[in-house]
Amino acid sequence: MTIVRPAEPRDASGLVALAREVGGETEGWLITNGTWRSPLEERRYLRALRRFRDAAVLVAEDDGVIVGRLSVSRDPHPASSHVADLGLMVARSHRRQGIGRALMQAAEEWARETGISKLELHVFTHNRPAIALYESLGYAREGVRRGHYRRGGALVDAVLMAKEVL
Repeated sequence: MTIVRPAEPRDASGLVALAREVGGETEGWLITNGTWRSPLEERRYLRALRRFRDAAVLVAEDDGVIVGRLSVSRDPHPASSHVADLGLMVARSHRRQGIGRALMQAAEEWARETGISKLELHVFTHNRPAIALYESLGYAREGVRRGHYRRGGALVDAVLMAKEVL
């Protein structure tokens, strides 16, 4: 059974393993290419989040294994403090099982509780399954950012998508 919950410092090693796995996939789903913080750095980051109301990391755990991660963070500029940016990753072995959807829905709950009224994300243009998931949840395409990310020495386009979560 999969559980969605806030990340805890004890999840650091599992989160690093997930990020390295997903980031290393040849399809290039993440900005990183398999590199990530160390477990110690991840643990420090998760501890710091406890004192920071404007960001969260949520995890999906299946039989004690971290299989999904969603990071969400409020925009720091006062003019756009009603907006939060999010990033999602799910282990290949657990995709298309509702985990990404559950994490996204949990992020919407967090946003409402935190006073966020708009969630936004970037997704690579070639990641059609993720785009379909986001659209099914009510996210709309707001534009394409040409050559926005550098990955593996190449510039990659990203779709900007957003949803009002009043």
